[in-house]
Amino acid sequence: MGHRKTEKIDWQDVYDHSLPKIFHYFCYKVGDTALAEELTAITFEKSWKSRTNFRKDAGQFQAWMMGIARNVAADHFRKERYEVPLEDMAEWGLSTTLEEDAQRDLDFQNILEILSRFPQREQELIALKYGAELTNREIARISGLSESNVGTILYRVVLKIRKEWEEDHAGGPVFI
Repeated sequence: MGHRKTEKIDWQDVYDHSLPKIFHYFCYKVGDTALAEELTAITFEKSWKSRTNFRKDAGQFQAWMMGIARNVAADHFRKERYEVPLEDMAEWGLSTTLEEDAQRDLDFQNILEILSRFPQREQELIALKYGAELTNREIARISGLSESNVGTILYRVVLKIRKEWEEDHAGGPVFI
């Protein structure tokens, strides 16, 4: 058997760069910041334990980490048979007043309510794009879709969200 090419991983850099993306991904997936923190910790623990499995020739490290995060999310939903709550999703948003915070939370809940009616694949792509802030190229690597297919699906989903938002909110602004 051939020897695997492994890459030395700077875990402080991984923590600094990937933690917010993975945490926000889980916020989009589970709708609960405490649970998102727990699932993020599980993802980092699994990544650390399987760090010798990362092969430089297998793709980028970020895609590898997001693959682990997606598996953690799938395991969680299988184990818990968990319904996604749509509250407390925008706690990480920045604003200047309590009123703005409350409105942002409400708007985000409304967007997730709309998104919850979409197929799982579309929900997953939105979580990767807006939760984890991945590029279409990174999403394509993770999902197995082509980069252009990812872009097309995301464009159509955002249009559908905006259309439903406008129908529900008489044309108010949508933040996606």
